[in-house]
Amino acid sequence: MIADRIKLLREQQDYTQTELAKQLGITRSGVNAWEMGISVPSTQYIVELAKRFKVSCDYLLGVDSTSTVNVSGLSESDVAIVNELIGHLRSKNTYGGRNSHGGY
Repeated sequence: MIADRIKLLREQQDYTQTELAKQLGITRSGVNAWEMGISVPSTQYIVELAKRFKVSCDYLLGVDSTSTVNVSGLSESDVAIVNELIGHLRSKNTYGGRNSHGGY
């Protein structure tokens, strides 16, 4: 679970394994080992990854399936629009003829 989430979050940020490794002060092969499930990040790196990707440690560890969205700097109406979009996407993925993986 953590391996998939690290890779997904890294790719969403358009980081290469090398870029993420450099930011964390580790080797690219260390990041690769995390993403392949060969090793697991230490507590220190789990906290650092959570901060860098703006998610909770619980999310990274698979304890919680929710993620957070930073809405600082947005107006109340902008936050309402974001919430509407999230609700729309949830209903589309649940009821719109698609399965949870985007297939029909």
